[in-house]
Order: sequence, then structure tokens, then C-alpha cells
Amino acid sequence: MSLEEFPIDLKKYKKIALDPTKTQLTSEQKSALTANINLFRDAIVLFTATGAARGVSGHTGGPYDTVPELAILLALFEHSEKFHPVVFDEAGHRVATQYLLSALSGDLPAEHLLHYRQANSKLPGHPELGLTPGVKFSSGRLGHMWPLVNGVALANKSKVIFCLGSDGSQQEGNDAEAARLAVAQSLNVKLIIDDNDVTIAGHPSEYLKGYDVGKTLEGHGLKVVRADGEDLDSLWSGFVEILNYEGPAALINKRPMCPGIKGLEGSSHGHDAIPVKIAVEYLRGKGYPQSVVDILTNIKPDPNPYLYIGSTKELAANRVEFGEAVSRVLDGLSKEEAAKKVLVIDSDLEGSTGLKVIHQKHPEVFLPSGIMERGNFSAAAGFGFDKDKFGVFSTFSAFLEMIISEVTMARLNYCNVLCHFSHSGVDEMADNTCHFGINSFFADNGLSDVQSWLYFPADAAQMDAIIARIFFEKGLRFIFSTRAKVPWILKPDGSKFFGDGYKFEPGKDDVILEGSKGYVVAFGDMVYRAHDAVLRVRQEGLDVGLVNKSTLNLVDEQTIRKVGTSPFVIVVESFNQKTGLGSKFGTWLLERQLTPKYAYMGVIHEGCGGLTEQIPHQHLDPQSIIQKIRSLSN
Repeated sequence: MSLEEFPIDLKKYKKIALDPTKTQLTSEQKSALTANINLFRDAIVLFTATGAARGVSGHTGGPYDTVPELAILLALFEHSEKFHPVVFDEAGHRVATQYLLSALSGDLPAEHLLHYRQANSKLPGHPELGLTPGVKFSSGRLGHMWPLVNGVALANKSKVIFCLGSDGSQQEGNDAEAARLAVAQSLNVKLIIDDNDVTIAGHPSEYLKGYDVGKTLEGHGLKVVRADGEDLDSLWSGFVEILNYEGPAALINKRPMCPGIKGLEGSSHGHDAIPVKIAVEYLRGKGYPQSVVDILTNIKPDPNPYLYIGSTKELAANRVEFGEAVSRVLDGLSKEEAAKKVLVIDSDLEGSTGLKVIHQKHPEVFLPSGIMERGNFSAAAGFGFDKDKFGVFSTFSAFLEMIISEVTMARLNYCNVLCHFSHSGVDEMADNTCHFGINSFFADNGLSDVQSWLYFPADAAQMDAIIARIFFEKGLRFIFSTRAKVPWILKPDGSKFFGDGYKFEPGKDDVILEGSKGYVVAFGDMVYRAHDAVLRVRQEGLDVGLVNKSTLNLVDEQTIRKVGTSPFVIVVESFNQKTGLGSKFGTWLLERQLTPKYAYMGVIHEGCGGLTEQIPHQHLDPQSIIQKIRSLSN
């Protein structure tokens, strides 16, 4: 069976209407709901597993878990127009729910679901309004939807507004503010919360003791009802109770993650895309033929055949290397001294941001915490309020935008914090636009008399050198890495540029190649791409140089005069072109009466989904850099 046909017949969906004034489900209603739940769950397992097969990852557990709630919501929409017919969801990674709804409504061909998260499929890792046919909202980042839903309720006062949530999304501070407004204004918002005690890093009941989503919402003044999410009678009874209550209410549905999926049930691994092997076993167990299984086993990751020159074939994950580098610094301290001097706070992303290494090697300094970036950053800063103590904080670069006010507060209090923001730029960001880490210069919000530097190493060796140099420096320090692995930069003789003998000095740019005809200035993951482009034009006789500007917000006077007196300068970065280095570098040149031809290349488009496709989509691949070099050199 090919990808041109979706093998699970969604036309078997049984439309029913449920009246919340009726407290009991009939046997016919329960039978129809059960059939719909099985149909939806099988479909979600199949098409989210294509993400695992294709290598673009994804999320199965969240949308799979909330299928019973979804089936009931659709039946309520069939019953009455007083229910606003949008299934808002503050957990954007549960996007499979929205794509399934788009297929059910006929806005999306069912077979297109088999291209889940694939590049240019318009099925990215979070729902994006205006991109995918049938999708009715953009979820943004985790825990950001409820405040917006409050506004929808204010605009539609005669309607009941639903919003799916989770015990993970409810950890975000936005929801506390949303709860207070909803209660104060008696908004008819109904939260349907999946409480499966699973997030990326583990179980909230273990890493966030005392947290109870139901008690939290009750404390804010919401009506709270608890139900068994896998028992239709219990679930419907919960719906009836919150729908017959005027004002904001939450239905908390308990269940294990991925109920009924052998190998994933109750596990944090269910948060991710279901592995192909487990999906195959599930589908076979449900009686699907080999032709359905073949769809998954025949999908292969898209190859990336481009061979870069000027860097190694071997790759390393700088986000993981951050943890290794910090651990090496801590190795120089006794465990007692380390525990007294350093605190590393995680925000449920330790496996993604490199902190897991620190957790394993130096548990004495590690503090697991929840999805609470603002509070966790401030706690790290508060630990570093003592001039001889140092906080370490890490999360995704996209979430840097969430903590800007807290950064200012820490700066005003002269706190010592080392901040690592992984998943910077756009490379291999299948979660797409809302997860792009492209506005990192927002962290450079101190006044000119404050030293607070931003660092983006070009490879793992430079990451090691930067951490060794800056770890115990005072004040706020920010270091960035990508989701994608990067190669090591090579010298012309084939040795590693940042290898033996290299010493990092904050503010000192690295001249990778000297050039007489112009310079490309890059940092982070764009260095090896720019290096490839520069080497190729040099082979054509165009003597262009390359500078690695790993300290982003500090001018190296010697280097800027070198590049500024050449015929042209091109800044190449994977940050937002509007807010990144390129938007500043031209000003720095003019301030020094340096007037080369100038251009800057950065992120300019919303994402295309997929992995390696994101870079050429932004015209940041080596060939695009070469074209820009040629245009300025003429």
C-alpha cells in the first residue's frame, strides 16, 4: 500500500449528538463513542509513527490519550451551537489531534496524514493557523493557549469555550494568570485536562512533589471535577457536571500515558513519536493487514547527500557537549564544594539541553523542576545572588523570549547565572516556527555599562573552551547551541581549528580564513556552512575570508577594522534577520567610518517543517551564501 491511500477508513466515524442535560449514556451512544475512539486512536498511532519512521520525530501519547475527550467534544458540537466548535489545545505537540480533525472535516485528504511533520507537507510539529487547511488556531508554545481562549470567551459570551490542557501545560505561569481572569469574569471556559503524570523528563509526582493540577485550579476558584479518562461513564459524568455549572470549570481526567499500547503505557517515552516497532505490534494486534504495516516499514529518512568541505564528517551535539563541559569544570571541585557553590536547575528538558549529563555525573548540584521557565531562571539567579555562588539554567532558545523580564531582574541584582539555550536557530526544527530560537539578542537588554555577553560556539571543541573560560565569571552569561549536530571546523592542514592549544577569550573573534576581496562573518551552526561556501569561491579564485564571531554582542576592534576595510562584509546567521547580529553589525561599521559593501542573511520565513530542509528554506545553505558573495564581489 502506498502513501497515496490512508488505509484506515475515517468514513467509519459515527456522528452522534450528546445532550449534557442527560446524565447517562445509552448503550448505543457508548457503542458509537467506543468505535470512534478506536478509529481515532488507530489513525493517530499510524500517522504519528510515520514521523518516527521518517526520522522527524513527533508526539503520539498526548493526542492518543485525549481521544475519548475529543470524541465527546465532537458529539457536543453536533448537539448544540452553544458550544464553540473549536478544540483549542494548550499542548501544541498534540497537533495530531488537529490534523485528524482537518481530515474528518474534509479540509485535508486523509492520505496526507501519512506525511506528518515531513518538510513542505504543511503538517509541522505544532498547529499553525493559515498554513494547514482546516487548522483553526496556532497553539504556540506549551501552556500559552488558555489566556487567549479567555479572550475568545469574552468575544463569544453566549458560547461555551473548550480548551484541552495537561498536567504539563498547567505548570506554566501563564495559566495562573488565566485562571484568575476566568474566575473574576466568570468566563464560560471549560478546561479538559489530561492528567497522566508524564512529561518529557519523567513524572511530575516525582520531580515536582506537592503539585496537584486539580488542587491548584480549585485554589484559583475554578469548579473542578475529576474523572477516569478511560471510563466513558465516568468521563461523561464529568462533562455533564462542568457543563451544568455556570462559569469556568476544569475536568481533570486521570489515565496512564498511552493506555493499551504495550511498551509505552505509563512511560515518559510515550510523549514522543511511537517507535515503528511498537506501532507495528499495536496495529497487528488490532487486526490490520500486512499492507498497513508495510507503510511504516517502507518509509525511510530523507538523505542529505551534501558533502561539506572545511569541516569533519564526524558530528557532535553541542547541546550535549554543554553538559559534558560543565561536568568537567565540576570535576575540579569536591562534591561538597560543588554543592555549596553551584546549582543547576532543569525545566523538564534535561535530556534535550545537555543537563542530563550533569544530573548523572554531578547529582549534588542538580535540581529537577517543572515546566516553569520564568520561576526556574529566577531561582537560579537567586542562588547566584551570593557573589560566590553560581546558578545554571537551561531551556530551549525559543523560550528565552519568555524570561526577558526575569533577566532584567537578575541583572539589576548582580546575579551570577550561566544560561544555556539549546535548539537555537532553525536547523532540524520540525516543531517549526513557534519553536524557532531566533530572537536570542533579546537577552542583550542591559545598558552599555553592563557586561553580559552572548556566546554561540562553532563546534564542540569551542563549546568546551568557552565553558572552561567563562563558567565562574560574574554576572549573566548566555550560551547557545543547536538541536542539530555540527561538525568540527578544520584548518587548511586538516587539524581542528579549536583543538589543542586553542584558548577562548571573550570578545575575541576567530579569523578562520584571511581574505583580500571581502569577508563573511558567521557564528554557531552557520560557521561550517559559511566555511564551505568561502572555500568553494576561493577555489574559483575569489579570495574571500571568514570570521567566526562567537561572542555575539561585543565588538572586536581589531577584527572589525580588518573586515571593514575589505571590499565587502556579509553577516550570515540563523537568527531573525530583524533582530540578529546583522541588524547591528552594519551600525558598528558605520560608527567606525568603515564603509564596505554590506549585506546580512538571516531567518526571514516561517518554517517549512522537516529537518535539514529548514536551512535552505531560509536561503542559508552554502549555495545561497555563494550567490550572495558573488553578488557583492561584482
